[in-house]
Amino acid sequence: MVNYYITESDCLKSLSTPKPGCWISMVAPTESELQQTAVHYGLDVNTLRAALDTDERSRIDTEDAGTMILVNIPTVEEKSDKELYNTIPLAIVMAEDAIITVCSESTPVLHGFEQGKVREFHTGMRSRFILQILYRIATLYLQYLREIDKKSDQIENQLHESTQNRELIELLKLEKSLVYFTTSLRSNEMVLEKLLRIELVKKYPEDADLLEDVIVENKQAIEMANIYSGILSGMMDAFASVISNNLNIVMKVLAIITIVMAIPTMIFSAYGMNVNMVGVPFTQHPFGFLAIIGISVGLSVLVTLIFVKLKMFK
Repeated sequence: MVNYYITESDCLKSLSTPKPGCWISMVAPTESELQQTAVHYGLDVNTLRAALDTDERSRIDTEDAGTMILVNIPTVEEKSDKELYNTIPLAIVMAEDAIITVCSESTPVLHGFEQGKVREFHTGMRSRFILQILYRIATLYLQYLREIDKKSDQIENQLHESTQNRELIELLKLEKSLVYFTTSLRSNEMVLEKLLRIELVKKYPEDADLLEDVIVENKQAIEMANIYSGILSGMMDAFASVISNNLNIVMKVLAIITIVMAIPTMIFSAYGMNVNMVGVPFTQHPFGFLAIIGISVGLSVLVTLIFVKLKMFK
């Protein structure tokens, strides 16, 4: 899908065809759409196609017809009612008279621009537009990192009483997401530092401050990802031991119950043997059956009290 936008009189308007100073938003474009846009602006179609490869690394490519800034952005996938965090490439191409963004799926990074909610956004101010996109990418990373931290706290509360692996698997998925985030953020950091060195997009004086803000936000996201990753790693190790300990407690209680129940079983087994009953106690007594049951219950209660006193049920 390809959409065309342009800012006129401080309002974002949709276009049916591209024109100078416009923004071309390509979301999961078809091959024909890629070819058409590449031919129109004299670009290499592989430049536009790069963002559709999920394993593409962050980088800056320069050619005669324009410059491509490829960065990795965070995304959320819904699988089995669970949110999985990942990263996908986003290409920002500075053509001769337009800005082209290419992504394999719709992303919140660009929703604010498409809805006209970003302040001081003008499609004609290409340098600032690119920096605004990069800034929103960094802030979206921070937002998702906070969500991951909240989810890990919720799972931690569930793990205190758990004897299963479900919560540990959820923590493993969150840690995997943090690995993706950390790797992508470090790749983006190299792109930002290169932008700072070559001064590719600093056309306006205030753009320098905006680029520095982007770099600061990106570094903060890297630090948060590293901190949360370390916390999750330690938490998984600790709660793996907790789950094992909880299972041991359950097994201990079951073993105690087995011992208590074994006492009457042994007594009843002795009286159920096919032997001469003359020498067996209480066999000739009119209340012998009740006496045997009473003795069995009494011994079981006595053993239970001993275990309770020894705090074996805790």
